[in-house]
Amino acid sequence: MLKEDLLEQVLDPENTRAAYAVVKRNGGKAGIDGIETEQLGAHLHAHWVGIKAKLYEGGYKPAPVKPVRIDKPGGGERLLGIPTTVDRVIQQALQQVLSGILDKTFSDASYGYRPGRSAHDAIRQAQYYVVEEQRDWVVELDIEQFFDRIDHDLLMRDLSYQVRDKRVLKLVGKYLRAGVLEDGHVTRSAKGTPQGSPLSPILANLYLDRLDKELESRGVAFVRYADDLTLYARSERSAHRIMTNIVPWIEKHLKLQVNARKSRVRRPHEGNFLGFVIHPDGQIGISEKGIMRYQARVRTIWDVQVSMSGTERIKTWRDYARGWSNYFGLCEWRYPIRDLSGWTRRHMRKYFWLRWHNYKGRRNAIGRLGATAKQLRLASSSRGAWRVSLALNSTLTNARLKHWGLLTPIDLMVAT
Repeated sequence: MLKEDLLEQVLDPENTRAAYAVVKRNGGKAGIDGIETEQLGAHLHAHWVGIKAKLYEGGYKPAPVKPVRIDKPGGGERLLGIPTTVDRVIQQALQQVLSGILDKTFSDASYGYRPGRSAHDAIRQAQYYVVEEQRDWVVELDIEQFFDRIDHDLLMRDLSYQVRDKRVLKLVGKYLRAGVLEDGHVTRSAKGTPQGSPLSPILANLYLDRLDKELESRGVAFVRYADDLTLYARSERSAHRIMTNIVPWIEKHLKLQVNARKSRVRRPHEGNFLGFVIHPDGQIGISEKGIMRYQARVRTIWDVQVSMSGTERIKTWRDYARGWSNYFGLCEWRYPIRDLSGWTRRHMRKYFWLRWHNYKGRRNAIGRLGATAKQLRLASSSRGAWRVSLALNSTLTNARLKHWGLLTPIDLMVAT
């Protein structure tokens, strides 16, 4: 059991200062009150005493979240719920205290949103099961709309097993029921915790911890990263048996729906787990889905019709390429990534060709790049930009792109 004075720990000045620093560093959009992170410090300086008093008295009312819809890489939309910046500070303060105590009770097979653990650790553990324990059949489970379907009653029951301080339980319950403000109306539900909330990750891990413990009790080898779950077996028959038995348990005990269309039994080199696969030789590689997501992002960044200044576009690309190479630098099987380099540079050349607009602009641009008289004739080409981009590599060379800082992920992997 946690201490009964948990709220005092949450509102301890050192803890709240640390929470404010995290919210400030993360930035992000304002909530429904319009207070940006840049304005948050002054707002808290003026109002924190009153906010803190309401929290102690139990009279504090969290604001509804602001809905923000973002495109999912595989199609469709994901709904994020953005709390106000003040609520983000309070939730972060709660999360820091709860995480420090709850995390030690979680399964070793859980890797998402936990201190000292990462997606890379999850993939290495998967590799261990496949290579060292020869569990070369994978059950890939897709939990449909997990964050939207977390049952509040079940979640609060599990939290009450750990938390004695009823003030904290009441506050967490208020955040779960705060609702979404859209078109002037607040919609509340008995299910769901908004993605975008600092509290959601630890509450999600707490909710799925019962599944982790159930799998452990059955002796099933598994790796979970948030709601991404893979289970490992030594035979296809065993894998199907695991899947047949665990799906009804999830639907009955967690009130979640397993997507039968997206869940399947597969080999480790098929499918997708956090963007990776494990090849038959045991090497970690990028999944087909990971490649498709990369290609979609490249097309967007280097689309001349996407409104961005040249400086902003280059910074966006550099940030993306650096982050992508750091993440997929774990790959030992890199041939698909190498093949993407030329394709990526071709999109860059296509972008510049279209930015040069017309014959005069294109002739001047490739002339400044040192084009020969023969190469200058390219400026009058009537071929499409994608075809021209292939010929443009003789003037807008790889070395020139690198000089401008336009490295591909494999360039960055080699450099490190």
